[in-house]
Amino acid sequence: MKFIFERDTWQEIYGAIRKNKIRTIITVIGVTWGVFLFVFLLGMAKGLDNSFRSQFNDFATNTMFLWGQQTSIPNKGFKRGRRMQLTLDDVQALESKVEDIEYIAPRNVTGQWGTPPGQFVKGSKSGAFKIFGDYPTIDKVSKKKIFDGGRFINEEDIKYERKVCVIGEDIYKQFYDKDEEAVGGYVRINGIYFKVIGVYKPTQTGFEGDDSIFLPFTTFQTIFNQGKNISWMVITAKADKNIVNTEATIKSTLKRMHNVHPDDTQAFGSFNLGEEVAKVNGFLSGMRLITYIVGIATLIAGVIAIGNVLLITVKERTREIGVRRALGATPAEVRGQIMLESILLTFVAGLLGFIFGTLLLWGISTIVGDNNDIPILNPTVDFLAVGGALLSIVLLGTLIGLIPAQKAVSIRPIEALREE
Repeated sequence: MKFIFERDTWQEIYGAIRKNKIRTIITVIGVTWGVFLFVFLLGMAKGLDNSFRSQFNDFATNTMFLWGQQTSIPNKGFKRGRRMQLTLDDVQALESKVEDIEYIAPRNVTGQWGTPPGQFVKGSKSGAFKIFGDYPTIDKVSKKKIFDGGRFINEEDIKYERKVCVIGEDIYKQFYDKDEEAVGGYVRINGIYFKVIGVYKPTQTGFEGDDSIFLPFTTFQTIFNQGKNISWMVITAKADKNIVNTEATIKSTLKRMHNVHPDDTQAFGSFNLGEEVAKVNGFLSGMRLITYIVGIATLIAGVIAIGNVLLITVKERTREIGVRRALGATPAEVRGQIMLESILLTFVAGLLGFIFGTLLLWGISTIVGDNNDIPILNPTVDFLAVGGALLSIVLLGTLIGLIPAQKAVSIRPIEALREE
């Protein structure tokens, strides 16, 4: 292996590459493009994955939403079309009967689904907004981002039916001057004075937006005369439970409690977030697999192209190789030079592809930033995966280089010297 460190070896490799500049450049571009495409696709797949996960960063993904609808099948003397009204009794029953449940949060709202919005007044300004009645549990399912100095609803607010509220950032901007302190001040909601205890920031997964108001659930029920009625409930299953199975158990339990036919699929509506998240995760996994397949196929094609170029080069250098053999060059030295040339080309091309791909991802990350309108967040690559790809193409380059190297060794000096 001493020839690797000899100056003559590298001069001969340089000379061979220089004689076939155009051919070599085109071949190197092929491998560079393959690595570039591999790095770029891998980075973009990671960016999509990061964006998706960031949207649910503050939300328990093993969650479902449940509400009452109308029955579609008569049962036990009840006609079809019976309206299902969920109540706090249902919440308590599910908590005691369904062991899979980690959290259950009953919710009420006015200002959505045909209900009138609440009237919000501060000083001479007024507006109509959605008002939610919630337990502190909802903050465990969907974390609320509260500005410094404020807080979300707590158990004491629920117990004593306190007249406190948490307002959205957009409401703050509409009713308060810049840098004006909202927390601790009083506003009127439907003619009743409430103390502002917090201002929340909107999240990508929260459908409340930034123009809603949160009240303690018990306070909401009293003001809007809801009794035990609830609009819907948010349910999170335990980490080791399947939310799809939990949903089926919950619906079966409610059907028995409300005398609904077991085959009635319309009585209770639901949205299973865990199931949808699993579908998206499957899509992202499939995309990553396609990325690997396309990238690896392109890399292999590029390395094979290098092998073909070296075969042509060996053919063109038949006389030169014959002279070297006649002057005492051993088969190992001839084979080693051809293989070294193959390794050099694949390594340089792979390194260039990695650099260009990384620079493009960095540029995309800089331009996109935290723009939520573009579903790409911090597109990066796993250096272990890229390092493995570079090592793989060098190994492939070595293996591919064996073919032209063996052909060069098989040339007999006398026949080579006769070559025109």
